[in-house]
Amino acid sequence: MPIINFFVELLRDPRGFIASAIAMGPLVAYGFVFLVIFIETGVVFFPFLPGDSLLFASGFFANGGGFNIAILLPVVWIAAIAGDQCNFMIGHFFGRKIIESGKVKAMTPERIEKSEQFLEKWGKLAIFLGRFFPFIRTFVPFLAGMGGMHWRDFVVFNVLGGLTWSTGFTLLGYFFGGIPFVQKHFELLIVGIIGVSLVPTVFGLIKSHLSKEK
Repeated sequence: MPIINFFVELLRDPRGFIASAIAMGPLVAYGFVFLVIFIETGVVFFPFLPGDSLLFASGFFANGGGFNIAILLPVVWIAAIAGDQCNFMIGHFFGRKIIESGKVKAMTPERIEKSEQFLEKWGKLAIFLGRFFPFIRTFVPFLAGMGGMHWRDFVVFNVLGGLTWSTGFTLLGYFFGGIPFVQKHFELLIVGIIGVSLVPTVFGLIKSHLSKEK
């Protein structure tokens, strides 16, 4: 499928994809970043998109590489906040039907259980903290909507989490993008960001699996 191939290439070479988008003009470039961040956070079918690494890469390109940081930051803020809000509404109105259909292959019982445990442990704060964990970032707002969290409570932590997450990773790329080592080993750093962000999720799944075997 073309859409799957597109996202595979994005995961493989985020710098190349952003550079190609910038070459097509600012509207396409900013729209590309907005779309990926919005889809990862707002559409429960695509939890595997590289939100952390894309924000870092976008910040990298804002350091003299084609993006304007004053424009980029509002773009990622709106994408992150609107995405989670959309996901919350999807969970609220269609959550049960989506889970029962089994069509979201990434929404495995283990990942759902992990996200539910995270939400149960941290309550409303899970909306903020969940931003920093792949898969959980996508599933927590969905489950919060499905579980009946009041939308006003969700909005507060959604805005705080969206601003903190998107600003943090974007500025990391922006301020470190000018360092020669970062420029030389950019792809390796992207892989490292993805790996580090996945560690808590992988650890949680292993821990859950081991506890079931006892």
